[in-house]
Amino acid sequence: MPSSFYITTAIDYANGAPHLGHAYEKVLADVVARHMRMRGRTTYFLTGLDEHGQKVQQTAQKRAIEPQVLVDEVAAVFRAMLTDLNISNDDYIRTTEPRHKRVVQDFLQRLFDKGLIYKGQKTDWYSTRQEQFLTDKDRDPDGSWPEIYGEVTQTTEENYYFKLGQFQPWLIEHIKTHPDFITPRFRQNQVLEFLKEPMNDLCISRPKSRLTWGIELPFDSGFVTYVWFDALTNYYSAVAEKGLWPADVHVIGKDILSPPHAVYWPCMLKALGIETPRQLLVHGWWTVNNQKASKSTGNATNTLGFAASHGADAFRFYLCREMVVGQDADFSATTFENRYKADLGNNLGNLVNRLLNMVGRSYAGVIPAAAADEELEQNLRKLWIDTEKKFSADFLEYQLSHALEALWVFISAMNAYIEARAPWKLAKSAEPADRARLDSCLAHVAEGLRLVATVLTPVMPATCDKLLINIGRPVATYFDGQLAWSNVCTGSKVAEKCILFPPVEPPSVIAQA
Repeated sequence: MPSSFYITTAIDYANGAPHLGHAYEKVLADVVARHMRMRGRTTYFLTGLDEHGQKVQQTAQKRAIEPQVLVDEVAAVFRAMLTDLNISNDDYIRTTEPRHKRVVQDFLQRLFDKGLIYKGQKTDWYSTRQEQFLTDKDRDPDGSWPEIYGEVTQTTEENYYFKLGQFQPWLIEHIKTHPDFITPRFRQNQVLEFLKEPMNDLCISRPKSRLTWGIELPFDSGFVTYVWFDALTNYYSAVAEKGLWPADVHVIGKDILSPPHAVYWPCMLKALGIETPRQLLVHGWWTVNNQKASKSTGNATNTLGFAASHGADAFRFYLCREMVVGQDADFSATTFENRYKADLGNNLGNLVNRLLNMVGRSYAGVIPAAAADEELEQNLRKLWIDTEKKFSADFLEYQLSHALEALWVFISAMNAYIEARAPWKLAKSAEPADRARLDSCLAHVAEGLRLVATVLTPVMPATCDKLLINIGRPVATYFDGQLAWSNVCTGSKVAEKCILFPPVEPPSVIAQA
């Protein structure tokens, strides 16, 4: 396995407020990045903001401010979301930065010099909402335009075109010979289906007569760069001088898989003689209370209130637990509260406090050494071995929901172990054998919690740090040598109590009736 790991999210578009989809994608990428760091891989995590384009220009005009002022405001709001969600990105790129503009213009000039960009006049259908030209194959079966495109008008315009079509045979072969390039695998079939039809060349410019807010073409000052050509380049421009390319993983939503990330981007790189990213990790969409998430209703934005009310870690856990990567998922106040109270509060939080309480009462707050090894203890240790193996395998497949499901089976088993051992009864017994069982019970629960907190740290970093400190162990920074059952908790001094998940009221903004 390579020692370095470079992961990106899609850069957010600077024409609106952060919402649930933005939050989920950042959390997903952050959890993967943190996991890889704990595996010992030198990890670089990039996110950022896409700041050019017609919609930004129009919004700025409506407010009578300069576009740069607008995107500065939006960047501050999105970066605040990263802080609120405890996102550990190493870099934040904005497409108005000089380092990005230089690479975009270099790409354009190199393609132009190779004869892969030409000027032409065409009559096309144009979607202002998506800022892209369309063809008839983008229509619905009944001939109408999908809602995502908004108002579509026909326009005749002179522009510059990238010879995208000539790379279609290469792209099809690349996808077929690199089965992990698009994951989950079923998304690959959607792209190959798209590629069954001949590809048109890609319009990579907009005339300044209708759009001035963009990166100027280096070979014609009368045009600016098409926003997708500009935006996609961020993944490379951010690390152009760091030697980190190619990206190991681009985390993106299913709506921008094809054509932008699965067609435009690899073909651009192929034309430039640059290696393609190793993998596109494609996640689904969120609904809110089984309704489409939308800016107009505010439901997608209001869900972020749960991070403020219940804590970033609980919000991160819910997003990772509820969505199977690649599929769609629904966010609701009811399911959030159930996860918070049952999975986090009752199953994990109460387990921690039961341990602290019993160690405090029977051992003056010092975790004892295991003194008995009966079937209950052996079964718990064996279950951990199976759990850790499944957890790690699921994580490496980015199936965080499955990994967390397996981990909570183990946590439930620890609660069942305590019930079976009944340490509150053992503590009253004068029999040496019962004292040995009590020693082992508390030692095993402490060690089980240490292991759980270690593997769970990428998902709930602040909570797991607190858990480990309260059972007298250092915070987890790596996995190597830390995931095998051990006796390192013996002699550790525990806290008197630790409330990891206090009862709170959910935000009323999306509470269900």
